[in-house]
Amino acid sequence: MHVKINIDFFKKLPAREKKITISTLFTLLRVFLTPFLVLFMVKGWWGFALWCFFIAALTDTCDGSLARWRNEQTLLGACLDPVADKIVIVASFFTLACINNPVFVVPRWFAFLVFIKEVALLTGVICLYMRYGYIKIEPTRFSKMSTAIQMCFIGWLFACYFFDWMPLKTYVVMLGVVMVMVLGSLVQYAYIGMLLRKNK
Repeated sequence: MHVKINIDFFKKLPAREKKITISTLFTLLRVFLTPFLVLFMVKGWWGFALWCFFIAALTDTCDGSLARWRNEQTLLGACLDPVADKIVIVASFFTLACINNPVFVVPRWFAFLVFIKEVALLTGVICLYMRYGYIKIEPTRFSKMSTAIQMCFIGWLFACYFFDWMPLKTYVVMLGVVMVMVLGSLVQYAYIGMLLRKNK
């Protein structure tokens, strides 16, 4: 979905674009589940954490498909969907990095890397908006793939914690893949931002 937002955009925005649809409710459910997910991780209730994360990931799959199927794609939904994903991912990695678990320890530097990447993207969007008066909501395929891989990695970690699995080599490989995807997504958006500045 490709959307431009200028200063007068919200004043002229049709009511349809601002309404809360069923797919938007699925997205909001993902945000609502995040505090419970953090609580389950802190308490060490990995079975509940695994199911809670599975439901959150399922809403991520359903909201976009449902919006397209019901022809209910809105600006509100397009804005909330990536924000909900980032909230779940950042909260999960930071909580996993802060708790002591005998199975796998998620490095705190890795959690900060994910957080810095999201802050850098948000800062870039704000800078573009303040400079040019608009922003573009257009996630790339690589960014979507990066988000999906991060979600799979988190779900896999929950399963490892719950079943007391310790496949160390697999963990190291997956952590490396996720790190490459996060850095690659950051580099890609930085390149897109430079192209936008150059074209202006």
